[in-house]
Amino acid sequence: MDVGCVISTGAVGAAPLFSVPRRPGYGTMGKPIKLLANCFQVDIPKMDVYLYEVDIKPEKCPRRVNREVVDSMVHHFKVTIFGDRKPVYDGKKSLYTAQPLPVASGGVDLDVTLPGEGGKDRLFKVSIKFVSLVSWHMLHEVLTGRSTPDPLDLDKPISTNPVHAVDVVLRHLPSMRQDFKYTPVGRSFFSSPEGYDHPLGGGREVWFGFHQSVRPAMWKMMLNIDVSATAFYKAQPVIQFMCEVLDIHNIDEQPRPLTDSHRVKFTKEIKGLKVEVTHCGTMRRKYRVCNVTRRPASHQTFPLQLENGQTVERTVAQYFREKYNLQLKFPHLPCLQVGQEQKHTYLPLEVCNIVAGQRCIKKLTDNQTSTMIKATARSAPDRQEEISRLVRSANYNSDPFVQEFQFRVRDEMAEVTGRVLPAPMLQYGGRNRTVATPSHGVWDMRGKQFHTGVEIKMWAIACFATQRQCREEVLKGFTDQLRKISKDAGMPIQGQPCFCKYAQGADNVEPMFPEVKRVGDTLLGMATQCVQVKNVVKTSPQTLSNLCLKINVKLGGINNILVPHQRPSVFQQPVIFLGADVTHPPAGDGKKPSIAAVVGSMDAHPSRYCATVRVQRPRQEVIQDLASMVRELLIQFYKSTHYKPTRIIFYRDGVSEGQFRQVLYYELLAIREACISLEKEYQPGITYIVVQKRHHTRLFCADRTERVGRSGNIPAGTTVDTDITHPYEFDFYLCSHAGIQLLTYQLCHTYVRCTRSVSIPAPAYYAHLVAFRARYHLVDKEHDSAEGSHVSGQSNGRDPQALAKAVQIHHDTLRTMYFA
Repeated sequence: MDVGCVISTGAVGAAPLFSVPRRPGYGTMGKPIKLLANCFQVDIPKMDVYLYEVDIKPEKCPRRVNREVVDSMVHHFKVTIFGDRKPVYDGKKSLYTAQPLPVASGGVDLDVTLPGEGGKDRLFKVSIKFVSLVSWHMLHEVLTGRSTPDPLDLDKPISTNPVHAVDVVLRHLPSMRQDFKYTPVGRSFFSSPEGYDHPLGGGREVWFGFHQSVRPAMWKMMLNIDVSATAFYKAQPVIQFMCEVLDIHNIDEQPRPLTDSHRVKFTKEIKGLKVEVTHCGTMRRKYRVCNVTRRPASHQTFPLQLENGQTVERTVAQYFREKYNLQLKFPHLPCLQVGQEQKHTYLPLEVCNIVAGQRCIKKLTDNQTSTMIKATARSAPDRQEEISRLVRSANYNSDPFVQEFQFRVRDEMAEVTGRVLPAPMLQYGGRNRTVATPSHGVWDMRGKQFHTGVEIKMWAIACFATQRQCREEVLKGFTDQLRKISKDAGMPIQGQPCFCKYAQGADNVEPMFPEVKRVGDTLLGMATQCVQVKNVVKTSPQTLSNLCLKINVKLGGINNILVPHQRPSVFQQPVIFLGADVTHPPAGDGKKPSIAAVVGSMDAHPSRYCATVRVQRPRQEVIQDLASMVRELLIQFYKSTHYKPTRIIFYRDGVSEGQFRQVLYYELLAIREACISLEKEYQPGITYIVVQKRHHTRLFCADRTERVGRSGNIPAGTTVDTDITHPYEFDFYLCSHAGIQLLTYQLCHTYVRCTRSVSIPAPAYYAHLVAFRARYHLVDKEHDSAEGSHVSGQSNGRDPQALAKAVQIHHDTLRTMYFA
């Protein structure tokens, strides 16, 4: 985990323009440890580079096309404009050169052609105009602490940022490769599988590659390189793709048309993908799929205009027989509708292939996720060796564009000194009041009782599995064992459950889970705990103990607390911990809303939390209603403790580096606004901490004797706040300054679902759970929980009032940790 940045502020009424606070000093607590980081120093010259704006028409072309246009432009206008210069381009609007281009101050307009499909050339109009100098000399001044940049300026374009210019130089060559060696995705580059095969099923496969980004560090720029993997669609005939999606083993044994449910499932997978045709010889024209026809090719008709001007109806099968002399082998299968929906362009499945290099942005199934984890899991030493091998093979210093801008990339990992923080002691309850001390981030519940266990007097079981899957005596054995374990843990369950005989549910439990949670959380105000049938039939004390951890807190109990005398000094006065997160709908889904969640601690331990949740515009990262959400939690904190917090510590998850400043600016104001709305003079100190997990920085033990466990990881509690951190902003890396670092580490041990430290502080984790649970509350009971599900009470999922009502928690559940 990287706790991205820390903002502290005292007074509420201060000026609204925030600057990120400078690092107050370096932490000293903990045992020193020598580490290696996957960061490679980049030496850059103290020079100015020239920034030009590139405008390409037609607009809104994919970056891949833009890069081809610029590559062709540099080649064709070498004599008149570019000469021996090697410009670098970001795929959008920014082009950088080491020397100025001979263009007039008003810019220059150029015509560029690319070969198109069917032998037709595509014409592009390109204008190039000088924008400004970008100073790497000033970047050196900032890195070495001799200068600081301007305070937060939300209107400044990223193209003028010298760090962005460094990034573009180092990314240019792999991004522009026309031999299709790499497929760029975000900040990563992937290559198609050669010599290995990792199918995921459903027409998907694993592609491996590397992540690359540059970031400012102390005294220097660093290049961050990490191994990466993601899911792509397999390049194969569409018939084969359909068989994989629908689990058809032999298409020849499928003589009947697809059922409606099969057609819907196939449509969901192929819609939006690009296919190429195979019936036109070498001219492999590409199309994007917009639908799958209800009728088979033998019955799907379209209006065909004859040479004499007459229009006749033809089936797709007839047309391919007459036009291409092609007798379809599978006329009983549907057609793909491609291009624009209103144009009625149909293609039989058997003349189409899935185009290579298409990343899968749809959610992976549980089985696919499991396969992906197995394919990509590796020990820390193996990952370290693979990253080193990647950097050696990339050979950055021989890159002509790196040479053009006089960079030098070192190929040794950065050496870093970290500190291993002491693990917090955890207080349990019962007569013994046992204390647990984690070892390598793990501790044991055996022989311990919850700090505050609840007594369960009424409970019921509904079984959605069939009687064949889960017999009644198996259920009884499970409940007896659960009662025994729960009694040992200090959470006695009285009497036998009310058993709802095998409920009439779906064969698959997955669609039932969202409905159970929706009804329990929002309609009945009843705590629910779902258990997979495999964990009932074959249970273990560990599984039952983990269930008890969740049940106890859902009913208002407290599993354990941080030992009071060990806690940081911030606990000496009333403090509220807030966690916030925003979850977004799947990529490409513009109808479903984003969901914002904020949780707040409700006791001094902190162990109990309350949640607030809101729906907001799709893909909106800033929490729009944060002021009223924080206000609700501050009021609830006062009701629970009879104290007003003198400090607010706000852990914010889910913010990318690019959005950090905009989100901070709006949300810090909103927290202040919440305080002022309660009392004009109420001015608690506010600490705003961004939590980032997907930062791609990896730390390895320099001394192999200090590696931990079978995976050879660094010890839990390892903290780094020097060398690879920001030159002046207050950030640190923490593997789950003594104050915030130790506090954050201790909060990683207060997550109620398990007896191990987790990778982010509990408040941020709970906010993620709340937002994720609210997504289930929006799923209509008539539909399953996959992408494309409808929203409760909606025809199109857009009515804001109904959406807001759908995520409202029942008043009996509102003040509990229903999300645990």
